[in-house]
Amino acid sequence: MAERAEVEKPVADAIRDAIIRGEFVPNQRLVEADLSEQFAASRAGVRTALLELANEGLVERVQNRGARVRAVSLEEAIEISEVRMVVESLCAEKAAERVTDEEIAELKALGKAMRKAVASGDVMGYSGLNQELHRRVREISGQHTAGQVLERLRAQSVRHQFRLAMRPGRPSVSLPEHLAIIEAICAHDPAAAAAAIRRHLSSVIDALREADQA
Repeated sequence: MAERAEVEKPVADAIRDAIIRGEFVPNQRLVEADLSEQFAASRAGVRTALLELANEGLVERVQNRGARVRAVSLEEAIEISEVRMVVESLCAEKAAERVTDEEIAELKALGKAMRKAVASGDVMGYSGLNQELHRRVREISGQHTAGQVLERLRAQSVRHQFRLAMRPGRPSVSLPEHLAIIEAICAHDPAAAAAAIRRHLSSVIDALREADQA
């Protein structure tokens, strides 16, 4: 069973990536036969992948009509960011308490890489480093339940986050916010780490609203 899951997981990853990049748009039907051909996968593998993505909130099953890309409204994306603000601030606090010297070096290296990506205009590279930083803060915190909640929330709002990351000038705004998170955690300052996360996600919410108006 574990072997089968390993074989089918890349299908879910490929469909997830296509949704995030906007290749499949909100409310678009996802036809098993078409996906099977596009991703060179079995129908059973595609069906399992769609169930996995439905559990993540990226896909919804419609009775007698199959699956389609779930549309996440701006209001829902903002609600998700507000919940993230509460849970991620807890993770940042715990990470600041628990972080080791080795993890401090890793976070500082991440910050350096983020600076380099923004300076060189590598938007996709910066977006990946952004996700890695948030993931490492969750892992360092040791808050496994919070980590599971955040991963599910991230999956549901990831298309909005991707569009936001592509907006001109956005990386230059979020870079100092991310560096402040790193600095506070590395300084073993739980209160400052939580405050830095809240400032960052407040900025994300403002940017989501601005992007929608634009």
